[in-house]
Amino acid sequence: MPVAHQVLTHAADPAVRDRPALRTPERSRTYAALAADVRAGATHLDATGTRPGDVVAVSLPDPLDLLTAVLAADHAGATPLVCDPAWPRAHRAEVLRTLAPRTFVEVPLPRGTGTLPDLVPGLAPQGGPGPGTGHEPGPDDLAWAGFSSGSTGRPRAVVRTRASWAGSFDDVTRFLGLRPADTVLVPGPLASSLYCFAAVHTLAVGACAYLTRTPAATTSALASSDVVHLVPQVLDDVLDAVAAGAPSRLRHAVVGGASLAAGARSRAAALGIDVLAYYGAVELSFVAYDPDGSGLRAFPGVDLEVRPLPQASVGEVWVRSPWVSSGYLARATGPLRRDGAWSTVGDLADPLPDPSTSPSAPGAPPGTLVLRGRGDGAILTGGSTVVPEDVEVVLRAVPGVRDVVVLGTAHRRLGAVVSAVVECDDRPGLRAHLERVARGALAPAQRPRRWYGTRALPRTPSGKPARGAVSEVLLGTDPARSGMEPLR
Repeated sequence: MPVAHQVLTHAADPAVRDRPALRTPERSRTYAALAADVRAGATHLDATGTRPGDVVAVSLPDPLDLLTAVLAADHAGATPLVCDPAWPRAHRAEVLRTLAPRTFVEVPLPRGTGTLPDLVPGLAPQGGPGPGTGHEPGPDDLAWAGFSSGSTGRPRAVVRTRASWAGSFDDVTRFLGLRPADTVLVPGPLASSLYCFAAVHTLAVGACAYLTRTPAATTSALASSDVVHLVPQVLDDVLDAVAAGAPSRLRHAVVGGASLAAGARSRAAALGIDVLAYYGAVELSFVAYDPDGSGLRAFPGVDLEVRPLPQASVGEVWVRSPWVSSGYLARATGPLRRDGAWSTVGDLADPLPDPSTSPSAPGAPPGTLVLRGRGDGAILTGGSTVVPEDVEVVLRAVPGVRDVVVLGTAHRRLGAVVSAVVECDDRPGLRAHLERVARGALAPAQRPRRWYGTRALPRTPSGKPARGAVSEVLLGTDPARSGMEPLR
């Protein structure tokens, strides 16, 4: 950012102004129309008292309206905060009470009605201050805020500077070979930083962002999309659709979140889709990336350390990076910790190899990062430490398992035991099959002692399983009321 000024710059270019900037299955906006809307929205915010540096919370169900309001706040020099319109009203009210934004946008902002020359007179290539503000945007402005679901499942707002996102745009563009003529599919809610980054990066490049909200709409959009940003679970759905014959012109899939399922990359390649996987966090942004399956290596501009932990074979991932966020709004606490110029959110990894004594495997880059899960999710059971992701990757491969969350539940003698919540349809004998697989592939301490089944795991806005919500259900008095029952 300021992406708003880049949008206005694209709109002032006769070769770009009439190209689509935003699409949904229902409607679209050209760069000229989007620029008019952004200017009109920023003027409205300015007239109603919003000033540079103010937090503007945005909660709109239509993603095109939501993104337009975000850009308007950006153009006004404010800090847009993307809320999830699916939140229950009481929860939203509590979040807004805690964060106390200057402005709350819950109805679409006024749309532009003027012609482009009226709206962007004398626009310089780098853009200018928003209407009536006299504010010249800078890279260190706090210009973006989004939510991260913590271990309790209660969102906390992460705030960042313009440069902490916009500075990484060129590298992402280069990795994807992204062109202004491309269409980028964004198949998830903009309340997720993964999907919101995808949309604003696309607009900065001058390409078209195609925003979808349902699996059916995503499948239909494949025919006119060149790049897609998603999480591993959605990648599986996309590959299933393409393999089943859905028209597609995808050439790249950008996958964030948990590790890829075995065979996903080769399966995508067989369908003509290159996969760029990355590891990051809302607080840290990009940390490491893997463009070819040879392993995660530091994202450009990032220094990595894996600091040893007492009595553990894994260490904690620390980064020194220009992409790290500024922290949390309203002095909230969270997993982000700092040590001088270094930051961590507690993720675990194998120690990094010393290239002078432990050369990388053939074809692997030096310093390959092997993740072992989140530190605050590790299960201490009977003196052993179990990383949930190590168990999940084994169980997820069992036929009949759509997804799985592994976590610790209290045990009087062992402190905690490994418990698995399996997303599946009713299938006789599935638990027995899972236990056989666990005995053959997992160490004794890793094998789940308690098994639960559910037709649908609770999920975060980005589509990943919501571990905190699963944990809270199991800690409740009646998990069956949420559809989780002992797996038999």
